[in-house]
Amino acid sequence: MTSPVSPPPPPAGGGGKGPSSAVRIALIGALVVGVGVGAFVIGRKSGGGGGSGPAFSSGEPKGPPTAGATVEGMPDVPSEPSKMEVPGAAATAAIWVDVHSPAKVRDALARNAWLKSQWDKPLGQGFVSGWAAFLGSTGNDLKASFKGAVLDVVAGQLLDAPFRTVWFSGDARVGTPALLVPKANKTSLAAWDALDAVAKRGGMLADTCPSGMDGTVPKDGFHLSRWLVAEQTLWAARTEDRLVLARHPVVVLQALCTALPELEAEDGVDVEVGFDPNAYGREVQLFTHVLGLGEDTRLQLRVDGDRLVAKGIAGKLRPDGHANDGKPLSDDLLKLVPEDTPVLFAFQLTLPESLEPAQLNAFWKNEGQPRVRTRQVALVWTPRGSTSLEPELALLWGDEKDAEGLAALFSGGARTLTRATLCKHVVLATSAQEVERLQKACEGRAPNMLNAAGPVVAGLRAPSSVVLGVNMGRLLGGLAMDGYAPRATVVPPEIEAARRDLEALPYLGFRGNVQGYVMLSEGFGT
Repeated sequence: MTSPVSPPPPPAGGGGKGPSSAVRIALIGALVVGVGVGAFVIGRKSGGGGGSGPAFSSGEPKGPPTAGATVEGMPDVPSEPSKMEVPGAAATAAIWVDVHSPAKVRDALARNAWLKSQWDKPLGQGFVSGWAAFLGSTGNDLKASFKGAVLDVVAGQLLDAPFRTVWFSGDARVGTPALLVPKANKTSLAAWDALDAVAKRGGMLADTCPSGMDGTVPKDGFHLSRWLVAEQTLWAARTEDRLVLARHPVVVLQALCTALPELEAEDGVDVEVGFDPNAYGREVQLFTHVLGLGEDTRLQLRVDGDRLVAKGIAGKLRPDGHANDGKPLSDDLLKLVPEDTPVLFAFQLTLPESLEPAQLNAFWKNEGQPRVRTRQVALVWTPRGSTSLEPELALLWGDEKDAEGLAALFSGGARTLTRATLCKHVVLATSAQEVERLQKACEGRAPNMLNAAGPVVAGLRAPSSVVLGVNMGRLLGGLAMDGYAPRATVVPPEIEAARRDLEALPYLGFRGNVQGYVMLSEGFGT
């Protein structure tokens, strides 16, 4: 959805083309990025990339991949580094996941009952795929100085210090994330040296950062190592202030050259998800501006026993913003939202009495003092796991008086929206099917959010300035089915089993409540 009436433009340097499909759903993947490490840890204890972008050379040997690779001693003798062809376009750090308490998170994932149950199932086996041989290779296999498996060195030592996973967007995107340790400790550095000594098989040398990225280049350039174990390649680099790992050398260089917020944690926060609204186009820029959110807005999670649970939404507010005090979501809104909605984003929005474009523009520019009132607004979103499927999105506007103004604001765009009035809300949806789904929930012919689990209903009814509800089970189950075969009519039993297992995942609720110029973090869920 786009509107012809936009807030003032963002600072120079933002915008540009939107991210790839992988980055658009990176927020979703970010919330479960620890599942991979957990699955590998569990597998070890029990004995047992995607994206699109310019075709940069990865420096890897050409040829078909080999399934079921095994370790047969050390790889070939390393070659001299080749000069890297540095991209002429910058990449933007679109989203990142900060793990502030690696040992605590690693222990929780290793003990998590759901992860343990997945190890020998299709979902767990599919997730590990060809990386099992890489991470399962031992120091004895590689004639290395360390004992145990590569997994133990990476998860238990190299990632012993707080680390960050970053996804990039822009013309020079590759699609795969970078793993970054900004302030490596002695354990992390020793692990990096041990792996580099036995796994390095060639590398690249980059003498500059990509155009538009202002990182500090060492005097002798960036040295990227190509690690090869069990026919799987990983690229790595080390500078004075960070260690970086990624599947693609361009991503390593981008992670070395990008400026990111400090990796600092508040008390009780073990994992955070941050994002840059400038990487997502005008729609996200508009939302963050209207809501008065600063650029450090983030989702927070904490470890609770053997689980990661939502702690809330935190961040600073813009001094010129119009953030609102918290209010409970109305029962009319909760009745309108289908219970199986993957993503619900709701907020309190203060706007002029009239939605006439001139008044809105003056209001966003802080010109004059028009009469204002607060509306309760929600977005209902079903992300799709394939670009061949149309998105399912609906705007639920909690004030019927604004129907005419909304119709004018959202007319003339590239997409024709379906309009309706349901449960005392003005509805603008991407399809008639989505309106029908909402209508069934409103009329009680299908479960709505008032029928959700008790903790979810209580969390949504608590006062909030901004609330994000993520039904992890429905979300990831749907994405998995879309990604397997977008329009398949017959699904193999193992794919159906994976969907059912994913749908057992919990509901994560993130609330933010405005207090002064900060957003206080509160969480809920099942």
